This record gives sequence, structure tokens and C-alpha cells, in this order.
Amino acid sequence: MELTDNHRRYWRKNLNITAILLVIWFVVTFVVSYFARELSFNFFGWPFSFWMGAQGALVVYCLIIGYYAWYMNKLDIEHGVEETEE
Repeated sequence: MELTDNHRRYWRKNLNITAILLVIWFVVTFVVSYFARELSFNFFGWPFSFWMGAQGALVVYCLIIGYYAWYMNKLDIEHGVEETEE
């Protein structure tokens, strides 16, 4: 089955947003923890490295999930592949 141009654009945008969000996830998960000792400033009264490990990473993960769901819903509507109630 040959994909239409609409499906190719949809798939390309899907891959792009997935790659961007995975880079953000990687930075929050591995880069921040790798440089934790150098990140020695206070954030909301706690050392930033501790706060990022205890709270910040979880907040970023939830934001990534929420943004992806919102973006894909918008993309589905834009390309005419949204789910409809019957």
C-alpha cells in the first residue's frame, strides 16, 4: 500500500516531535544527573541537583507526556485522522 503525501507529512511530524521529546527526556534523565555536582545552586530552597532528582524530573516527564498527547491530538485533526465517536 502506497502512502499518500498527507500520511508522509503526518508521519514526519510525528517522528520529529518524538525525537525532540526524547532528547529532552535524555537531557533531564542523564545529563542533569551527570553534572549534578556542578549544579550547586539553590532552587526553591533546595540544592538544584537534589530537587531535579526528587521532583523536577518527574514534573518534566509529566509535561512531556501531556505535550505529546496535546500535540498528537492537534496533528490528528490537522491531517484528518482523528478518532470520532459513533
